[in-house]
Amino acid sequence: MERALTEKPHAETVPQSGAAGTILNGHYLPPPVDKDGKQWVRTSALIVKSTSELYELWRDVEKAPLWQEQIAEVLVTGPKTSHWVMLTGDDPDKSIEWDSEVLNDEPGKRVAWRSIGGDSDNAGEVIFEAAPGGRGTIVTVLQEFRMSKLASTWETLTGRNPKQAVIENLRHFKALAETGEIPRIQGQPHGPRGTSGNAKKSIYGEKVATPAGEHQLAS
Repeated sequence: MERALTEKPHAETVPQSGAAGTILNGHYLPPPVDKDGKQWVRTSALIVKSTSELYELWRDVEKAPLWQEQIAEVLVTGPKTSHWVMLTGDDPDKSIEWDSEVLNDEPGKRVAWRSIGGDSDNAGEVIFEAAPGGRGTIVTVLQEFRMSKLASTWETLTGRNPKQAVIENLRHFKALAETGEIPRIQGQPHGPRGTSGNAKKSIYGEKVATPAGEHQLAS
């Protein structure tokens, strides 16, 4: 916990406060180490929208299928609870489901949550911090996955490593917030990719369907 994250040396300025990152002297400390059946991921993005706009979009959980991969449906079940359905492949009849509870809700600043039952054991938080110079908002996500016997097959079921899914979902969130559309790679032609290309396809989950976004959903 003494060294700053260095995976993104050219990333945007780090927020000066916020629980999703344990932050010291303007630098993220490393996320917790994967161990004891837990996996952690933290990622951030600069989004050209206000903190309040992004908070409202994130907090409207029933819109999550617009930008989160393979989320088929989210139903609000109470002021702080919701039920999530995630597809596990190309078959729409195969899914995993869980309930989620908001633990901390600071409008325009922070949302923290955890699963409270079902097929996925996860928790996380998102921080919204105004970027320097009025350039938009730095959004930082920290998420934990507790890999039970069922959850340990997550990658096989969903086609995406859960850590990579969090990173991709934040990219989708940025695209949706800024343009209403999410860039898609499905259906784009390309020649033979070779061993390296096919490995990258598997690692980065190119077989995973891109979320609809608002414009695609309406078309």
